[in-house]
Order: sequence, then structure tokens, then C-alpha cells
Amino acid sequence: MQHFTAHLHDEEGTAALGAALARALAPGLAIHLHGDLGAGKTALTRALLHAAGHTGTVKSPTYTLSEPYSIQLDGRAVSVIHFDLYRMASAEEFLDAGFREDFNGDNICIVEWPEKADGVLPPPDLNVFLTVAGLGRDVELQASTALGNSCLQRLKFAPNM
Repeated sequence: MQHFTAHLHDEEGTAALGAALARALAPGLAIHLHGDLGAGKTALTRALLHAAGHTGTVKSPTYTLSEPYSIQLDGRAVSVIHFDLYRMASAEEFLDAGFREDFNGDNICIVEWPEKADGVLPPPDLNVFLTVAGLGRDVELQASTALGNSCLQRLKFAPNM
């Protein structure tokens, strides 16, 4: 399986990675974002969505738990659903909300705080680990399926030096 690591020196580096990921997206992709508060999970998602063609605001779904966005991939309308599970009290809330149905071959699902739904959250195609490092961030991307592997193979990103 593909694996990628880099140091992002600043916010622009995070935005550039988000843009690179946007160019490597495929319908059905599930991305789990890992990192402490302030590690850049929402900033990465915002940059990805804007680079994928979303022109409106991208807000953190901290209180709504999910926010859907529509983008075009190869001339096809695709929904990107951004989940923030930080405020979930239990994994059962994920099931009760009906979120499992969003994970299918058509949508792209990006999940912040996936550990809050351990045991019920569908497995990721791609894990993204963000860690604050000095003024920047260290990032590690790990594919865990063939779809995640092909996403990383398409990823064209040179970290800012």
C-alpha cells in the first residue's frame, strides 16, 4: 500500500496539500483525518473543497456533525460529505443519524475525529495524520485499500521547502 509523509512549513503548505488531494479524488473515497485540535484537519478539508471547485464557505461541521458539498469530478456531480464527530457522545449517535448510508460508491466522505465512531464507522480508504511541528505540520498519508492506493498514486505534491 502507498504511503506518503511530508513536513508542511506553514498554512500555505496545508492548502497546497489540500489542492493536490482534490486532484486525486475519486467517487467512493473515505478519508479519515487524525490529529489534535488545531492540527489542521478543517484547514486541509477547506483547501481540498475549494480546489475541487466549491466556491462557497466551508465551515466546520462541529455542531451539525456533517456538511455536504457538491463538486464536479470528470464532468460528474459528486457529493463530498465533511463529518466532524468531535461532539459525539457515543458511536451509536453515528448510526442513529443515518451517516453510514453516506458511505457508498458515489460520495466522498471526509471524517474528522473518526475514533469517536470506532466500531461503526466504515473503514477508511485513506488515513491522514496531521501533527503540529514547530510553526508547521507533519503529515502522513496511509492508503488502506486499493481505492486509497490509487488516490496516493495520483497525488502530485511537492512539499514547500
